[in-house]
Amino acid sequence: MEKQGGLVADRPRSVAAGEMLSGGLSIGFIPTGDRALHTHLQPKAAVAYEHLQMSHAKNAVLGILDDPYNFQNHATTYAAATIMKIAYGKTTPTCATDPEVREVRLLFGRFCTVLVPGAYLVDSIPWLKYLPWYGRELKSEFETTKRLYTNQLNRVKQQIERNMDAGPSFMKYMLENSNLYGLTEAEMAFLGGAFFGAGTDTTAVAICTVLMAAACFPEEQAKVHAELDAIVGRDRAPTIADLQFLPRLDAFISEALRWRPLAATGFAHRTTEDVIWENYCIPAGTTVLGNHWAISRDPDVYPEPHAFKPQRWINNQGCLRGDLKFFVYGFGRRICPGQHVANRSIFINALLILWAFQLTLDPTKPLDDMAFMTGVMPSDKPCAIEFKVRAPETEIKLMMQNNPEVA
Repeated sequence: MEKQGGLVADRPRSVAAGEMLSGGLSIGFIPTGDRALHTHLQPKAAVAYEHLQMSHAKNAVLGILDDPYNFQNHATTYAAATIMKIAYGKTTPTCATDPEVREVRLLFGRFCTVLVPGAYLVDSIPWLKYLPWYGRELKSEFETTKRLYTNQLNRVKQQIERNMDAGPSFMKYMLENSNLYGLTEAEMAFLGGAFFGAGTDTTAVAICTVLMAAACFPEEQAKVHAELDAIVGRDRAPTIADLQFLPRLDAFISEALRWRPLAATGFAHRTTEDVIWENYCIPAGTTVLGNHWAISRDPDVYPEPHAFKPQRWINNQGCLRGDLKFFVYGFGRRICPGQHVANRSIFINALLILWAFQLTLDPTKPLDDMAFMTGVMPSDKPCAIEFKVRAPETEIKLMMQNNPEVA
């Protein structure tokens, strides 16, 4: 799926999710839209968002100080505020409980549910979609989704028409360069909506997975703390420049996302030609899944795969291994276009939160360490984490509030 990625870059037909719920406008089914996101979120472009991410991550630390029990909401608020700014240039405060955020997240969760194989009979019998009475709820939800995404696009469009300083954003870029990609306004609206909907939950879930791993494995968390104390200390807040000197933190995050991968079964690809792989012929038109869970449990690549061992990512010189990777963001040409922004979000939040707190599990509450693997933020709390400050709380607050970046 990597070396022959061009032959498995297609998606299998999805009538319920792709055609009825999304009207054929979902990013997963628009190759040119995918390319537009890749262009806007390439590594060099993604670097421009680091100060924004640091600013919002500091707000997440302040949120945890005030209300540690709801750390999932703080992670979601971070992701929503950051992606809303990148996607639409929104400058007003964004919170996980905002109606527009809740509605988009509900729609994304619904899309993931409908996408599950076997969820709707129409995926096996496509002509059912032409029956007036079949799938009315899907058609109704499509209209709701279209209205929501179009409203967001129109807000940016009006700012441009009124010569208002909307600031840079993905939607502004798309509106000003629509001729490069040949997308309709409806397609652009769904592209921005999918970016926001998919990026918010998956980023927040990844952050929570790292925090859960820290609480579950205190000995490994202590090694990260030792590295942070040696490189950053406790007299100043971490900065983006510190990231390159923290291989232990990098390894911890990589191991956490291997230990409990998001979207464990991966997303379906479809072969466009016959593919020869290890003397097997995979015929054209075959649905292929890159099973993240199975890959992450390969003992030939990850010895003792069920053990949590960040050290596996570090070589004898104490540096990150260049020969080991895990496909957190997918494969080949269908790799997540927002991977570079998402990666920085996870690292920056882990950096600040693990610098500020020691995380432990609440022994009186149940633990479901598999709950985040759907890629959608669960409505309940699969793990209760206690956050103990590693420096005086007043000093942490001052350092988090002393924020030169503009949110």
